[in-house]
Amino acid sequence: MPLQITASPDDPALLLDLPWEVPLEEWPDDQLVSLPRGISRHVVRFVRLSGRVYAVKEVSERPARREYQLLRQLNRLAVPCVDPVGVITGRETPDGQRLDPALVTRHLQFSLPYRALFSRTLRADTATRLLDALAVLLVRVHLVGFYWGDVSLSNTLFRRDAGAFAAYLVDAETGDTHERLSDGQRGHDLELARVNIAGELLDLQAGDYLHHSIDPIETAERIVARYEALWSEITYPQVIEHGFRRYGLDARLRRLNDLGFDVSEMTVSAEGGGVRIQPKVVDAGHHSRRLLRLTGLDAEENQARRLLNDLDTFRAATNSTADDEEIIAHRWLSFVFEPVVSAVPRELRGKLEPAELFHELLEHRWFLSEAAGRDVGLDAAIDSYISTVLVNKPDERAVLGARIGTPSTASSMEDTAEMRLVFPEEL
Repeated sequence: MPLQITASPDDPALLLDLPWEVPLEEWPDDQLVSLPRGISRHVVRFVRLSGRVYAVKEVSERPARREYQLLRQLNRLAVPCVDPVGVITGRETPDGQRLDPALVTRHLQFSLPYRALFSRTLRADTATRLLDALAVLLVRVHLVGFYWGDVSLSNTLFRRDAGAFAAYLVDAETGDTHERLSDGQRGHDLELARVNIAGELLDLQAGDYLHHSIDPIETAERIVARYEALWSEITYPQVIEHGFRRYGLDARLRRLNDLGFDVSEMTVSAEGGGVRIQPKVVDAGHHSRRLLRLTGLDAEENQARRLLNDLDTFRAATNSTADDEEIIAHRWLSFVFEPVVSAVPRELRGKLEPAELFHELLEHRWFLSEAAGRDVGLDAAIDSYISTVLVNKPDERAVLGARIGTPSTASSMEDTAEMRLVFPEEL
């Protein structure tokens, strides 16, 4: 059977350069990239082609094609997940031995598996932020009718998001799409999350890789409470009494926006002495879309909120409240954001993505100003941040360290847990 590549238009020629006639676990080191990796029951390797990094997973043909299509669907629905690139079938060694097909995805820059974040030095509040991010991701996939079927920390990648984390779905192998999920399907996914997360944390605890303040069972239960509270806020029907209709409707929309969601349609009906409202279609990424529209910057939700707050501060400080928002955004981008990013030495630009770097700079400026009793200014904050904070950070684009923990049977697009990442600045 000849080699066949099913891929997006930009990638087939690049993929032909890889040694598909060699088993993935035997690929030469000069083909591979060292990156922090999670756990998987499959062989996974990272490769670099024309400046891009790809994850390659060996898996049988039917699951590979199914996961490829599911990831394409999720991408079209704007669900945070890895980008599918292609499926390679018909692989054979030079002597005619058949090899498993391979699924290829693009590596998510600046992302980390959970084992690179949980360690004895990580506090319980950071664990809470990770689980909050996973709860938000689970709500988002359920809103579009996607049943995950294997919710776990192992099947998720995390990116920093202005002091919080953003979660991305990595493994869609067990998933399925529906027009709408039943309460039973959502409940089953939630129970899987609770059980899997408890098991993963107990596994870390047994290896003495979990901070003593983190209770695995209590922490796993927290994602259930967080999910249910978020799902209720997004979907529950609300009755607003007569005389408070506009205020009540505006307040509901504002709460949803604060959670990062947009309402594109609502059902409003009379009920007794008031009205009953219920969000009909809810889209995630309210602040991210606004920032992208105004500046062209593609950021995580909390990062976007922080950058927009700074844009609003810039608008007030420059007495430009009468100007169009788009004009102010262009000025802020030219005179505030871009100079900050450009001030970072080239050799340090792999430490953090630009939006996260800008957020941390604003935090650093605030602490310096509080200590000085005055605003120290952006230039002084940049110099101090680069020399005292950024230079000591690990490069999150590519970090490889010692193996940690015991691989479990949970499936993910990442490979065995190899890393040494600790972030003392968060402690």
